[in-house]
Amino acid sequence: MATAALKVLSIWRFIASQHAGQPLYQFLGGDINKTITTDYTVSIGEPAKMATDALQIQREGYPAIKIKVGKHGPTDVLRIKAIREAVGNQIPLRIDANQGWSIEEAITTLNALSQYNIQHCEEPIPRWAFMQLPRVKKESPIPIMSDESCGDEHDAERLISLGACDYMNIKLGKSGGIFKALKMVKLAEAANIHLQVGAFMESRLAMTAFAHFSLCSPSIEHYDFDTSLMFSEDPVNGGIIYEKNGVIHVPTAPGLGATVDEAQLAKMEKAII
Repeated sequence: MATAALKVLSIWRFIASQHAGQPLYQFLGGDINKTITTDYTVSIGEPAKMATDALQIQREGYPAIKIKVGKHGPTDVLRIKAIREAVGNQIPLRIDANQGWSIEEAITTLNALSQYNIQHCEEPIPRWAFMQLPRVKKESPIPIMSDESCGDEHDAERLISLGACDYMNIKLGKSGGIFKALKMVKLAEAANIHLQVGAFMESRLAMTAFAHFSLCSPSIEHYDFDTSLMFSEDPVNGGIIYEKNGVIHVPTAPGLGATVDEAQLAKMEKAII
């Protein structure tokens, strides 16, 4: 259950918002003035299997499909081609290369994918090659989203100054919590950079914090909150509710509006430090 999203820099906000009798999103200056809908991810694999998985996601009503790529550019093109042929042209596709392409491979592959109506591509090249990201962005017909190269507000400021990306993916597990993530939002707003809030493999407890945070700015327009749906058990009471078609209901109770189930907590491994 441990998650970087619940570090000290964030915990005081959870406690303070609860003490103030406000849901966290309101304490952060936000409001429920938009609908949060999560995409759902297709893991990388054989093109035919990925196409079958994407079709199932579409049938379940999710508004967008996120697709893992980044293993051999020409095969990635075949993967996306198979998925587009399976799901048609209407549902948005988002791709995540996870730093998997070289500079030239990224440019070639992104141009080859231009015909498939891709919303954006996350981290096409290794994060340490960020100085080459402006070139990739310039030569790509698909908008570029930074992820691994954008951990905190210092990374965000650097990428903005370089003109390196169209989007940034904020993860509270990367930023170290809400304190720094809010600084990233302010920088992005000033630079007219669009934002996504994403996640690692956190539970629905942390996803609830992410959803609250997502309501703090209109610049946050994409949401990648699907991983807790893949858990075999859910030890959380309250919290966000996954509704039909990927819609996420955010609790309005003070604080997070979510707790860990005590019975589940009692069964977990303990370490005393």
